[in-house]
Amino acid sequence: MFAFSLAILFRSPLALASATGPEGVESDESAAADAVPVTGPRQAKPPVADGSSSDAKSRKRKKVAGYAVPESKLRVEPPGAPSGRLKVVSLATHDEADVQIFNPDGSYNVEALHDIDHVLRCKRTDAEKPLEPRLYVILSHVYDHFGKPLEIVSGYRNQRRQTSFHYKGSASDIRIPGVQLKKIRDFADSLDAGGMGVGFYPRAGFVHIDVRPLPSYRWIDNARPNPNSIDKLPPRGWKRKKLQS
Repeated sequence: MFAFSLAILFRSPLALASATGPEGVESDESAAADAVPVTGPRQAKPPVADGSSSDAKSRKRKKVAGYAVPESKLRVEPPGAPSGRLKVVSLATHDEADVQIFNPDGSYNVEALHDIDHVLRCKRTDAEKPLEPRLYVILSHVYDHFGKPLEIVSGYRNQRRQTSFHYKGSASDIRIPGVQLKKIRDFADSLDAGGMGVGFYPRAGFVHIDVRPLPSYRWIDNARPNPNSIDKLPPRGWKRKKLQS
């Protein structure tokens, strides 16, 4: 029924492109571009410091720790098709969509995708962009699993830093009322057959999910929420709205 071919859900040409430089570890915050790479899963601790003041300052500045996920830790096969049901609510605009992203023949429901694109539009400039449908498939899996609307902290971002997957239209930051962030993070992890980024933001209160070129990436960002960081400036010529944390 689902003729859109799950075999390419996480391994489309976009997902198989080689990742170079900071783009390969991009997260919601600019600090994630400086994530500490390690060789094994969940081994994000930096080398032991020698106790000097410079080391202490470095540890204080380094709020992000992350790693590329080895292929052996990914799913062997992509998950089956979700129901296609997806309900999202924007925390910034209070807009919401409750849609079915698939047509009966398994193809994408273009009108439904447009409805979600509108909810996930840039909260600073109101600019819209067609987002990666594979992201919506992942979010539908999340909705199916938890059975509650997904609150969108950030979707598309019309920003000056163009390496962000938010700018590229393949990322969202979410939370779910009554569900622990770790549970959302762990379930998103379980969906990854290659080409996903999952970031955990315990202090800011959300989980970042994106589709990206290989390798998949995981990180934890303990920075305080800062919706008005310089890093998120919109392109020149756009009037920027000041947001509340």
